[in-house]
Amino acid sequence: MRLDLDNLPADPALLQQLVRDLAELVERQKADLAELEALRQQLRQMQRTVFGRRSERLDPDQLDLGLEDLEADIARVEAKLAASDPEPPAKEPPGRGRDWPDHLPHHDVTVKPHGLDGENAVCPCCGGALHAAGETIARMVDYVPAQVRVLRIRRPKYACRGCGTLHQAPAPDKPIAKGMATPAMLAHIITSRYCDHLPFYRQAQILARNGFPVDRSVLAGWAGQACWWLEAVRDELAKAVFASPKLFADDTPMPTLAPGTGRVKIGRFWAYARDDRPWQGPDPPAVVYAYTGDRKGERPASHLRDFHGVLQVDGYAGFGRLTAGNRVSLAACWSHARRRFYDLAEAGSPIAAEALRRIARLYAIEERIRGRTADERRQVRQADAAPQVADLKVWLEQELPRLPGRSKLAEAIRYALGRWTALCVYLGDGRVEMDTNTVERCIRPVALGRKNSLFSGSEGGGHRWAVIASLVETCKLNGVEPFAYLRNILERMVNGHPASRLGELLPWNWTPAVNT
Repeated sequence: MRLDLDNLPADPALLQQLVRDLAELVERQKADLAELEALRQQLRQMQRTVFGRRSERLDPDQLDLGLEDLEADIARVEAKLAASDPEPPAKEPPGRGRDWPDHLPHHDVTVKPHGLDGENAVCPCCGGALHAAGETIARMVDYVPAQVRVLRIRRPKYACRGCGTLHQAPAPDKPIAKGMATPAMLAHIITSRYCDHLPFYRQAQILARNGFPVDRSVLAGWAGQACWWLEAVRDELAKAVFASPKLFADDTPMPTLAPGTGRVKIGRFWAYARDDRPWQGPDPPAVVYAYTGDRKGERPASHLRDFHGVLQVDGYAGFGRLTAGNRVSLAACWSHARRRFYDLAEAGSPIAAEALRRIARLYAIEERIRGRTADERRQVRQADAAPQVADLKVWLEQELPRLPGRSKLAEAIRYALGRWTALCVYLGDGRVEMDTNTVERCIRPVALGRKNSLFSGSEGGGHRWAVIASLVETCKLNGVEPFAYLRNILERMVNGHPASRLGELLPWNWTPAVNT
């Protein structure tokens, strides 16, 4: 409600009604503010569950869903209050709509005063001629819905009247023999499936809403055909990654349908990642995935048969066979050692709490040297971290005999001491991190896709997942948009890109300017 204080009504009845309306508005605003504060309190409580005891924490997906709903409720109340505010703020709230990506296309909409559309418009107040006096520009984010369209490939025929020869351009190659999907459609399907984690049946529903009814099995077949093209690029990516002198490795369960049984078996999804950015290394970040039907130690040994260097891993014993012949040196993960003390410290163990404090001091040193060269990191670690690590070992060895042998705290100490040599590798090598968090971050998208899909439909499906996820996640690590990348390399491969130049198609070598 907007008041004109200079022109208040003289009628007492109208003034009384105005006061009643204002009182009602104030009460509504008080109720809205109370609701807003209650919602904000719920949001704060939910956010605290992220840092609470593990037993009190929400499942991450449930937490995200709850946060989204609460934030939407808060925005609804704020919009309601803004609509009733007689003097809305002229500026946008901090953090909302202030960073406009330069690469987005801009579409101008000009809004002229009513009745002043002509070139020789006159002032409606005095009849004088109007001239341009600047403009006010406001920006909003718009969305153009996806469109499914049919490409008609027309090839005109030209006949010679003299010799009767018929001339016509050859039919363009297709990514799918006798198929209807373009590289853009294939890229959209596999990006939606393996980057945005939309199962094929959901994609079929979305495409049907856009006017293109298609069966889920057709989309699955198209994804398989696209994977056939992409396998060569993934193999080239694997060559580049396994040629690195320092890698991370981890694995995660992958439920898979067992043929002929109707049951689900537990396969494994392996991730091999490199990231030289923390020590200014020369190689771009990348990750390669592999699927296997079990977790036998021979699986990572087969994947890493050409790898020579430092492999940073968790406590899985299967990686131990890689050290034969001194071809691979294993570095352990301080984060895994720390986790065993965390729950005990939360339960009130002073020894576990002290272990956490000592490990936290080591991590504080890492924060100081992140981004420096490998040699600088090694020097600081030798000077500052190595003495603390030595003291920590002596302290753990002193505390262990005083504890019951079967206690959880004794198990945590034995876990750390049993891997002490591997835990200390990072002290003498500035390329090595303290933990395997780099590869664990690469595992999370796989876990999300696994949760949405429940299981892989076959071992072949797990293999396709590994091929496409390797390219998608490496794109994300290098700041490359996966859909644009996949669409373009599919187009180039269909059009005969030489096999000897597959390195040009790796995400860190790919640039949109080259692919027009």
